[in-house]
Amino acid sequence: MRYIEPHAHMVSRVTDDYVHLATAGCQAVCEPAFWAGFDRSSPAGFFDYFRQLTEHEPKRAAKYGLAHFCWLCLNPKESEDVKLAEEVLALIPPFLARPGVLGIGEIGLNKNSRNELKVLERHVDLAARHDQLILVHTPHLEDKLKGTRLTLDVLRADARIRPERVIIDHVEEHTVKLVLDRGHWAGLTLYPVSKCTPARAIDILDVCGPERLWMNSACDWGESLPLAVPHTALEMRRRGWTPEQIDQVIFQNPLQFLRQCPKFKLAS
Repeated sequence: MRYIEPHAHMVSRVTDDYVHLATAGCQAVCEPAFWAGFDRSSPAGFFDYFRQLTEHEPKRAAKYGLAHFCWLCLNPKESEDVKLAEEVLALIPPFLARPGVLGIGEIGLNKNSRNELKVLERHVDLAARHDQLILVHTPHLEDKLKGTRLTLDVLRADARIRPERVIIDHVEEHTVKLVLDRGHWAGLTLYPVSKCTPARAIDILDVCGPERLWMNSACDWGESLPLAVPHTALEMRRRGWTPEQIDQVIFQNPLQFLRQCPKFKLAS
């Protein structure tokens, strides 16, 4: 089995997780910037974090034959302080030229507040000015539908944004069609206690079809499973999906989206 892990927070994982990913057939891991488990208090903390994503983690992954890519942003959980957000966003442009940087993400909303919306708009502007791909986080549970609609409106309001260059992650049954109907890609996040279980994710694929959908583990500090994608692929096989259909969802789809960034290249 071959697959791409398009959303994993490896700074929060032990080295054994890289070994397990490689052993399971992972060809590349993509790491969006995210909340560190606590709110950072200064731009300097983010500067060091961006260095960790672009310098340290690629080296750690390479020891096990894994290509490592990343996305850069200020996570929605830390977007209430607009002044801090502006200072952090000002740090990002020089990092965008680094070899493994795919774009801006994971941006979005957490509690759907006005300040979060302001910072989301600034992120979208940053991506548009630098011609970057965008990866979007959608809120949890009861805030997800409203947050998804607000995010879609922000993206549509900027004429520079091409829908096919945006992946909106953590979709569920009540949001996936909204995303796909706008021409964006949609991500199914496989969590053991929230977001999508493997069974629910496959149900969504059965209803919507495999086009413009990918699956990811979004493994981080909390309860999450780095091997969620290959585990779900096994469940797809049990439910009658062919090897070719499974390969499309777990390998070809993320490859198609990510190749829109010229930096995304896999070893032959």
